[in-house]
Amino acid sequence: MAGGGEPRVLLDGTPLVGARTGVGRYTACLIDELTSTVDVSLIGLTLRGWRELRRKRPETATVTGIPLVASALHSAWARVEFPPIELLARGQDLVHGTNFVLPPSCRGRGVVTVHDLDFLNHAEQLPRRGREFPTLVRRSVRRAAAVCTPTRAVAESVIERFDVPEQTVHVTPLGVDRAWFAASPPDSTLRERYRLPSEYLVFVGGDVPRKGLSTVYSALDRELPPLVHVGPATTSAPTNVVRTGHVPDEVLRRIVRGASALVLPSRDEGFGLTALEALACGIPLVCSDIPALREVTDGQAVMVPYGDADALRTGLRLALTTPPTTRSQRRAHAATYTWRACAESTLTAYHHALA
Repeated sequence: MAGGGEPRVLLDGTPLVGARTGVGRYTACLIDELTSTVDVSLIGLTLRGWRELRRKRPETATVTGIPLVASALHSAWARVEFPPIELLARGQDLVHGTNFVLPPSCRGRGVVTVHDLDFLNHAEQLPRRGREFPTLVRRSVRRAAAVCTPTRAVAESVIERFDVPEQTVHVTPLGVDRAWFAASPPDSTLRERYRLPSEYLVFVGGDVPRKGLSTVYSALDRELPPLVHVGPATTSAPTNVVRTGHVPDEVLRRIVRGASALVLPSRDEGFGLTALEALACGIPLVCSDIPALREVTDGQAVMVPYGDADALRTGLRLALTTPPTTRSQRRAHAATYTWRACAESTLTAYHHALA
């Protein structure tokens, strides 16, 4: 144990590599908060991103281990308890798999974060190299002495689908970076650079089936503002859609702050961090009426059935004219979610795992 009786924790830092997704933001912010209390080191289950991880790591965390091929490790861990984490990195009391995957261990205790279960419900949409992922996650959950989930909705699904004791599952809600509350709308330079309309809706995320972007395309009409899509795209888009691709975090905050509303039409979310970030900006929010988003938004959003373009169109019009809450109410609700609280609930999971 580290000084003061706190554990030495090895976290999977792989989500810090590449374009920062919601899981990447979760991992980065959790590490920042934990290092004030816990001795944190990171391991990167990545070969190509090894140097990038060492550059992107928080100053208060160290990187250990050697460059590794993630696909080979995952393939092995989906079948056997080898190689154990002790062959890859040493000196930890606890291992935290921050992104669904927990390595096997000879002596240490493990914690795994399961963000959602869409991969179980729609396994046929996994890429060929990811077909073992459901088995890998099931084995990771069985290895874990504690499981973290971002919402109660996901916790209940994990307990049911993986048949794990309720006391081992810990809800660790995500937080909102304070910078979202101070974000300013885009200026003329930013608007010109990203071809932003004077008025627009915003969607943040990839155009993968889970995110429901095709429903937004079907819902758009001449009475609604055009859509700005921030994130990766592989399919074609209507003419009233502006695509920015990945943007830096500061630019993302400004684009969201300048939007008339954010739309999140997903079929499944574990938490819906972009929804909370939109509320922190004070802008109206329209999202699918699914358990996790109901839990996180708690009356602050216009909810519509997943996949219903007509209902989404109506919901967008409502959000633009008479949103259910005021800007100050939306911001006050978002402020109740902090990364410090996320870290404290995660520490509770750590102590449970070590008990």
